[in-house]
Amino acid sequence: MSDTSSDAGRRLAQEARDRVRFEEEALALADQVYRVARHLVGSKEEAEDLVQETYARAFRSWRSFTPGTNLRAWLLRILTNLNIDRGRRKQRAPDTQPLEEGDYFLYNRLEESGLDGSNDAERVVERLSQDDVVTALSVVPHDFRDVIVLVDIGDFSYADAAQILDIPIGTVMSRLHRGRRILKKELAETATAP
Repeated sequence: MSDTSSDAGRRLAQEARDRVRFEEEALALADQVYRVARHLVGSKEEAEDLVQETYARAFRSWRSFTPGTNLRAWLLRILTNLNIDRGRRKQRAPDTQPLEEGDYFLYNRLEESGLDGSNDAERVVERLSQDDVVTALSVVPHDFRDVIVLVDIGDFSYADAAQILDIPIGTVMSRLHRGRRILKKELAETATAP
């Protein structure tokens, strides 16, 4: 019985030594990992966060690293995968702009210009030509633009647009809302340009 407990003790001691060695070797590569992270993301803070996430994941799954293989490549693979995941999360994240800000682009632009929002808004909108509207619509991403064209210009119902585009009605409503917001912003910038 004492042989089994001493074997277990040796295994635990060996595992602890392996972990310490792994952490020391991994931390020795921190500057290199940070340099790569800095090139992948836009700011110093984002790079630091990405490196921190990389090391947290590496230390959690240190047993999956095969000693004798390239530790730097293993860490950079974790870093790259985390960066890809972050990009996907950002892409899927909804527009977090406050509603009141997002729906009053024209008035905000007029206010910035020193004009009276209520009286000048009508004159500014009259200045917009059909070409301005077409140009602003071309800035709207394709998926959102299709919904705007079908619902707002083609007068199709949400259900009809969903059937035509082969997407759920909820997606039609979401894309329409976001597309209109982008279109409003573009038109406000065009209408208030000097």
